Amino acid sequence: MAERPALDKTLCGKTFRDFYYLKDELVDFCRKNGLPVSGGKIEITDRIACFLDTGEIPAASKTKRKVVTESDITENSKIETDFVCSEKHRSFFKKHIGNGFSFNVAFQKWLKSNTGRTYKEAIAAYHQILKDKKEGKTNIDKQFEYNTYIRAFFTDNRGKTLEQAITCWKYKKQLQGHNRYEQSDLVAMD
Repeated sequence: MAERPALDKTLCGKTFRDFYYLKDELVDFCRKNGLPVSGGKIEITDRIACFLDTGEIPAASKTKRKVVTESDITENSKIETDFVCSEKHRSFFKKHIGNGFSFNVAFQKWLKSNTGRTYKEAIAAYHQILKDKKEGKTNIDKQFEYNTYIRAFFTDNRGKTLEQAITCWKYKKQLQGHNRYEQSDLVAMD
């Protein structure tokens, strides 16, 4: 199997996508090559692949957001377009849910995909998300490859340690191709 190449301008987009790079490595590459560093890992990866294939510097996506103040938010208020997890929103949810409230990934995703629904519905959704998480019904988003790998490792290897899972993950991410867990990754523990 091919060894992971250094992330530089000599790579083509396909080769780049065949290997795993940390977000910090992607951001560092962007800074060195004048590419925007904003956005999530998937957006940055797409930007770098385009740059490697075309030499062009794609612009970061920009969205204009409506400014909302805490006093504007009630249980009957509608979730605004381009929702942003702000201190005003955090304060509102802490007031209605409790000090244990946090903007977990699943809830952020729910808020951003439910524009026009009420904050009362958001509070109910938050409680449902926590319930689903306790029952193990949650999905891990695509950009969280490490978490997905570790969960799959433990599903297939009850009784193994986190250290063993991490050893296999480090082995896997150095290989060309996908980063999903496979039983053959256990060779890394030998």
